[in-house]
Amino acid sequence: MACTDIIFRPIGTIHSAHKELDKILIQPVFANGIKGKVVLKPEFIDGILNLQAFSHIYLFYYFHMSQKTRLHVKPYLSDEEQGIFATRAPHRPNKLGMSLVRLASIEGDTLYIEDMDIVDGAPLIDIKPYIKRFDLRRSVRSGWHDEISEDTVSARGRRNYDRGP
Repeated sequence: MACTDIIFRPIGTIHSAHKELDKILIQPVFANGIKGKVVLKPEFIDGILNLQAFSHIYLFYYFHMSQKTRLHVKPYLSDEEQGIFATRAPHRPNKLGMSLVRLASIEGDTLYIEDMDIVDGAPLIDIKPYIKRFDLRRSVRSGWHDEISEDTVSARGRRNYDRGP
């Protein structure tokens, strides 16, 4: 059975201090301590029962500010073009983003998160808990990333982000 249309409806909205795409940190690991919040739609609040027991969650969201689709991109960490599916770049055919963030607290319909690398206003598609038993891998290959020096990753990953006063 072939599926021709998939329709996602946002379950909430992600809010952050990141307003400009060219200044956003490129991964949560570089956004240590950067705070944000997720506001759920009322009909989904019951779905966060017991979520507060997890330290980290995956947020799946729509790259709502990405205007183009490209199958080859030149990521910030590489001087060479890569296939879009070998990157986490936003110019994907379906504009789906994923970030692993720290869950600080929950109050009513609002999840307070840290290590925020998501642009303000992104529609939230789903939330899944990080589970060390299932998600942690020991023998991992990271493709072209394995060839990038830590100095390059540190310099380019932060994109000269100004954390303010």
